[in-house]
Formats: sequence, C-alpha cells, structure tokens
Amino acid sequence: MATKFVLLRRLSRFAKTSLTHRSRSVLLEPLRPIGFSENKSSSRSLISTSRNFCSGPLSPSDDSQVPAAIDYHSLLQEDEFHRLANSTIHDLQEKLEEYGDIVQIDGFDVDYGNEVLTLKLGALGTYVLNKQTPNRQIWLSSPVSGPSRFDWDRSAQAWVYRRTRANLLEMLESELEQLCGEPINLSSNS
Repeated sequence: MATKFVLLRRLSRFAKTSLTHRSRSVLLEPLRPIGFSENKSSSRSLISTSRNFCSGPLSPSDDSQVPAAIDYHSLLQEDEFHRLANSTIHDLQEKLEEYGDIVQIDGFDVDYGNEVLTLKLGALGTYVLNKQTPNRQIWLSSPVSGPSRFDWDRSAQAWVYRRTRANLLEMLESELEQLCGEPINLSSNS
C-alpha cells in the first residue's frame, strides 16, 4: 500500500514537472468558489497551450533544455524491441540478485513477474522497471531520480533517456552505489 502511495506521489510530481516544462505554458485564472457570480463583462479565463516540436537537429544552446528529436525511421521493430528489452531486464535481474548477496540491506528483494522487474531496498526505496511495447521503451521508476523512459540508441548500443541522455545501466550503477554504499557493475558481461 505504501509503495502505491509513493508511486502515485512521484507520478503527480512528474505530471507537475511536465506541465511547468519550458516547452509548454498554461495560463489559468484562479479557480472561483462554487456559487461565485462573475460579471459578464469581466474577462474570462485564458487557456493557452504551446508546444515545441523538434523536426531537425538541436542547436547547442537548446541541447540541455529540450529532449532530442525522435528519429522515427530508427524505431525498433517489435520483435527486436522484445529481444533487446528482455535481454536487458533478465541481465539486470541476475546482476541485482548477485548484488543482493554483497550488500547488507534489510528488505532487499528482486522480483520479476508480469514483465515487471522490481528491486526493493527496504527503507531506501523501490525501483520498478518494465517494458512499454507501443513506445519501444523501457520505463524506470527510481527512488532517487523519479520516472524515466529509455529508448534504444543503436549507435551507443544502450538504453538512453532522451531528455538527459542518461544511460540506463550507468544511471542504475551510480544510484545503487549512492544508496547501498557498494559499487555494482551492470554494464559488462562479467
């Protein structure tokens, strides 16, 4: 129950962050209490939404503020997506289980079911990793960095978060070492 509350709170925070992102602006007058009568000649609420769409390369000044453009020609075919995502998730499951033998954390548990990988770190939080087939993405909910959506980057041969260009495995290595106090190598096959 507490996990659901934490995830809902993070989702709410993510939604608020998305609405306040530079590429969108929403202007609303304050809400009026029920029964409040307004003079017809007064101005009405103004709702305006603008979106920036990337159709070409980003200039260096925009690079840190806007997610990279999606190259739809390079999207994975569904079977290739499943092969890559399943391989990544199963490798992570194995390495995280081995990591659990090294770290001494109450409540450490790795679970995989219904194509969702869950890493519980007791009082330190919970990671949830799952495939999003329609988007050809791996989604991660992290107790450190919040929600992220990773696309397969063919040139890097890695799952990369377009907004920050973070590599999934490197990000997990860094966060787990920060939380658990022990380094972990998720990037290599050793």
